[in-house]
Amino acid sequence: MTLPSGEQFELEAGRHRVAVVEVGGGIREWEGVLLGYGADEMCSSGRGQVLAPWPNRLAAGRYEWDGSEYQLPLTEVATGSAIHGLVRWASWHAVEREPARVVLEHVLHPQPGYPFALRLRVEYRLGETGLTVRTEAENAGERACPFGVGHHPYVAAPSGRVDDLVLGGELVGERQLDETRHAPGGWRVEVGDVTVWADEAWPWQQVFTGDLPDVRRHGLAIEPMTCPPQAFRTREDVIRLEPGDRWSGEWGIESA
Repeated sequence: MTLPSGEQFELEAGRHRVAVVEVGGGIREWEGVLLGYGADEMCSSGRGQVLAPWPNRLAAGRYEWDGSEYQLPLTEVATGSAIHGLVRWASWHAVEREPARVVLEHVLHPQPGYPFALRLRVEYRLGETGLTVRTEAENAGERACPFGVGHHPYVAAPSGRVDDLVLGGELVGERQLDETRHAPGGWRVEVGDVTVWADEAWPWQQVFTGDLPDVRRHGLAIEPMTCPPQAFRTREDVIRLEPGDRWSGEWGIESA
């Protein structure tokens, strides 16, 4: 039987067990640390997914690049937006595999609205203190392309409600957060006993209290991003990749 999330890549190190999946190339489960989903379920609300070649929303799915106008499919009908890129439901394949490490790759071929070619790789390395994620992108086409990327982990709330989590020294309480924060130069965010960190390649973060019907505030998303929402329209921190250019960055999660 084929699982909705495809092939499962189980990583083990010390007391930690992480499940990385073929569909979307993301993290499906890290018990006690992340809010995940079952092996027999489809991913919902972006849990653990890779967001490329742009994170967050792009209003009306329209943008201009090098003098040409492009129209992407609208994937969030309620807001009329193209959201979280084009690889969330794509198959990624393992190009390297070890007991505590896997490298997944996906080639994004030109398509309507994004007629560019990208080779994407994500490496997951699990250690006794947590998980390190290295993301790489290469322009595999013949012309310059716009690029951005993000990841969407939800830190699990041990009590079952994010209201009881301490975020950066302050209780979340009943606040509904969906905030974009600029944090150039690398950053660390403490959420209870978990720390989400990112190097200087990720100057943006999204903080979201999971106010959705399926998440129901059971997890707090701390999303590393290379650019803010609407970046393809505003050009803010959009990475220009010339043919053959490569980009990489690391982020991770530490668990006490």
